[in-house]
Amino acid sequence: MAKDAIDTRHYDVIVAPHITEKSTLLSEHNAVVFKVAGKATKPEIKAAVEALFDVKVTGVNTLNQKGKTKRWKGAPYKRSDFKKAVVTLAPGQSIDVTSGI
Repeated sequence: MAKDAIDTRHYDVIVAPHITEKSTLLSEHNAVVFKVAGKATKPEIKAAVEALFDVKVTGVNTLNQKGKTKRWKGAPYKRSDFKKAVVTLAPGQSIDVTSGI
């Protein structure tokens, strides 16, 4: 497969960094949290992070975050469900999620 196709697939797997207070605390333990594609598997996520950020990944934990039910002008609506991946990096490695790729 061509290198261009591999890079495109990696960009489809990693949707965005998930920046919250909890994910910031995890960064102290060499972990980074990403929103990922709903069908993405742990090996695909590991390969994408290693290829895009040039780091060594030691572990990937995933979870499906259910969307909250909220109200706007009295009418209820539901936020979208999404999948999160907590990626643990090798000691000495880091990713600056505030900068783009």
